[in-house]
Amino acid sequence: MVYITPIAELCTMKDIATKEDVVLFVNAFYDKVRQDDLLAPIFDSKIPAERWPAHLERMYLFWGGILFGNSEYVGNPFAHHRPLPVGEAHFERWVILFRGTIDELFRGEKAELAKHRAASIAAIFLNKIMFERGLRQ
Repeated sequence: MVYITPIAELCTMKDIATKEDVVLFVNAFYDKVRQDDLLAPIFDSKIPAERWPAHLERMYLFWGGILFGNSEYVGNPFAHHRPLPVGEAHFERWVILFRGTIDELFRGEKAELAKHRAASIAAIFLNKIMFERGLRQ
């Protein structure tokens, strides 16, 4: 479903500016992922219910680092995605849900940066996975 933001709402939306804003969009995004017919089975197979709070905490740090330049996130996100049974459709859906979430909640430079970086990360991960599987050169 496509949500079209009314003009009056666009004028009052703020940019991503705080850690609380990051928590808001990460939670909203993963709520959508966990309900998505394509993505939920992948995430459910990798992240048991009791580990979701820890996963979300890592995602707050990850996106906070991207948007605000802090270095609190430690890890190799690609290593967690490499073994997953995912392909182009999964990454496309992930980007669609991410962009939609940001657009529903925020407007501004950081919001645009978040959407751009999400699309870039998805493209890089997809290309690396396809290359490692011998499906791309």
